[in-house]
Amino acid sequence: MPKDKVTMCQGFMLVELMVATVAGVIITFAVGILLVSSQRGWQTMYSGINSGAMADSYIARKTFDAVVRKASREKLLLDDSGNWIEVYYYDDAASTTADCYARFYQADGNLNLEYGKVSPRETSTILTVCRNVSDCVFKANGCSVQMILTLEDGRQTATAVSSAVMHNE
Repeated sequence: MPKDKVTMCQGFMLVELMVATVAGVIITFAVGILLVSSQRGWQTMYSGINSGAMADSYIARKTFDAVVRKASREKLLLDDSGNWIEVYYYDDAASTTADCYARFYQADGNLNLEYGKVSPRETSTILTVCRNVSDCVFKANGCSVQMILTLEDGRQTATAVSSAVMHNE
C-alpha cells in the first residue's frame, strides 16, 4: 500500500454517542408519560360512564320516556311542588277511557314507578326505577312532560333531563 494514502475508519465519537443516547431517553420518557396520561384519562372516562349514577340515569330516562309516550292525553296529575306525576293509559285497545295509571315519585332516595287501576283505585305494582336519587322534579306543559333527575352515588353526580309527549288520544 502506498504511503501517501492512509485509510481512516470513521466512527462515532463518545460525545456524539452520549448526545444520541440522552435524546433517545428523553423521547422515550415523553412517550411513556403521554401513554400513562392517556390511560388515566381513558380509565376516568370509562368508570364515569359505567358508574351506577350514569347507568341509572339512562334507565330512568328510557323508562320515563316509554311510560309517558304510552299515556293518554285525557288526564294528567302533577303535584304542586313537582314531587310526583301521574299519567293515565288504556288497559287494552278496546278501552274507551284511560283505566290504568302510572305514577312516578321519589321516596327514600329511590325513583319509584307505581302501576295500578283507576276505578276502583288499586295499586298493582311498585317498581324501583333507580337508586341514589338526590333530587327529582316533574313538570308538565300541555301534552309534554319533563323529569329532571339528579343522582349521586358517592363518587359521581349525574343529572338527567327527560322530556316526552303523551301520544294516545
